[in-house]
Amino acid sequence: MFESLSERLTGTLSKLSGKARLNEENISETLREVRTALLEADVALSVVKQFVEQVRLRAIGQEIDTSLSPGQAFVKIVNDELVATMGGGENGLDLATQPPAVILMAGLQGVGKTTTAAKLALFLRQRENRKVMLASADVYRPAAIDQLKTLAAEVEVDFFDSTTDQKPEQIARDAVAEARRQFADVLILDTAGRLAVDDEMMNEISVVHETVGPAETLFVVDAMTGQDAANTAQAFNDVLPLTGVVLTKADGDARGGAALSVRAITGKPIKFLGMGEKVDALEAFHPDRIASRILGMGDVLSLIEEAERKVDKKKAQKLARKMRKGQKFDLEDFRDQIQQMNNMGGVTGLLDKLPGMGNMNQTMADKFEANPFGQMEVIINSMTPHERHYPDVISGSRKKRIANGSGTQIQDVNRLLKQHKQMQKMMRKMSKKGGMANMMRGLGSAMQHPPSGRRFR
Repeated sequence: MFESLSERLTGTLSKLSGKARLNEENISETLREVRTALLEADVALSVVKQFVEQVRLRAIGQEIDTSLSPGQAFVKIVNDELVATMGGGENGLDLATQPPAVILMAGLQGVGKTTTAAKLALFLRQRENRKVMLASADVYRPAAIDQLKTLAAEVEVDFFDSTTDQKPEQIARDAVAEARRQFADVLILDTAGRLAVDDEMMNEISVVHETVGPAETLFVVDAMTGQDAANTAQAFNDVLPLTGVVLTKADGDARGGAALSVRAITGKPIKFLGMGEKVDALEAFHPDRIASRILGMGDVLSLIEEAERKVDKKKAQKLARKMRKGQKFDLEDFRDQIQQMNNMGGVTGLLDKLPGMGNMNQTMADKFEANPFGQMEVIINSMTPHERHYPDVISGSRKKRIANGSGTQIQDVNRLLKQHKQMQKMMRKMSKKGGMANMMRGLGSAMQHPPSGRRFR
């Protein structure tokens, strides 16, 4: 998310880095480019005007920390305004009510509302240790209730069964009663997708809202619709008292217009981002972290939190013990690392959150596209256990057999073995005194001088 906006803004703001001071001329030129970048990202015009004017007033007003250069000061002002535009402080769920706290899911048809309800249930169960129940009041879409029931089993939460011949408000009332009997902390109530202009459907969800009195009413919207997402949220908010917004399909939105428009237009905070199809692909929305990513400064906190959740600690500890004992990093270990990296969103998912690496995303994606991690794992799986532990025994005939077994070419096997050797060297450096520093120096050198001879920018 935000790739195109990040690239434009970081390129524009870098032009100020060498300026001795900020003045009307260089600020105006930069702000024109910032304005264009935001409009191209499909940010609402009213939001762009307000954002640019606020940055201009602060920059000309010389709100500059003496420890910063003029260029750094301007970037800080832009960062602060991005945070303010997206909602400032933390925008978590407010579930401080007598259990069960009801979360009502609302939105248009086809935006991923049912899947988002399951993602949110998993989020609350795993990260906040809440006992969650799911229920569906969607009596119109075929198999909607069955879909949510299947997802509830997948994310391991309770499910309240309902039928299509019931009234949505009755389902809601019965679900709350059952959640109370089951001592659930949270009841997530899915509703039918609807059009904002459909008065009958909007009246129905208003009745459901009045029936259960939810602690949170979340509007689920497709991030790829850009500023239209904010306009649709506003139309819903005119009928239903929304408490927050969930942007789905944010991983497919390179522009970011929705994230920068929703809060300013509706006054409602974005609370979550849907970042993929998997049930664990839901991120809490932190405006300060998102602003940092947009400006190419990374998001290390989110990366650490993701590692805490997704890295297999037993495998990591096993590898650490192995390295301390001076044992070799073999292809079994390499496969484990590939799997761990895939869980973290792959190379591009990691680079997006590392400071200064955001603009390398597409370059790295292109480099790895020819030999994705999935292919590497298949090649390793086609080896015998002996070959995985002792890769030096892999001769020409063995490479041919491995290539045939994995549906790849011999050059793909050679490439994998070469990458393993490089990783082995890095691991060896890490196991020595000052290893992490040595490894990072080596990695920095590799980034500056890749095999193709092309420098990363």
